[in-house]
Amino acid sequence: MTAAQADAAQNTFRALADPTRRDILRLLGNRDMTIAEVSDSFDMTRAAVKKHLTVLSDGGLITVRTEGRTRINALDPQGFAPVLGWLEYFDDFWDDRLLALKSALERNQP
Repeated sequence: MTAAQADAAQNTFRALADPTRRDILRLLGNRDMTIAEVSDSFDMTRAAVKKHLTVLSDGGLITVRTEGRTRINALDPQGFAPVLGWLEYFDDFWDDRLLALKSALERNQP
């Protein structure tokens, strides 16, 4: 993993670490939304929601497009690639370990 990829992964995990940001991602999974629309779903200021959206954008998990004076936030499924890559390592790790355990158990059977 290059330094740039490590930084991207770090930003993605940082974005996912907060439960409010995970809730925002669930909302954006249903449809694209403005900051005001996201704010309506939470008991916090628009400024606080904007900060959460900035972290999600920095983590590559959402995209922001401008339509006139409106900024539209959208879920970016490709942003989850660093997370999936990280989990894949552990999936392979456990596959290897469980296969070794199975082999050992089969060797020790009468």
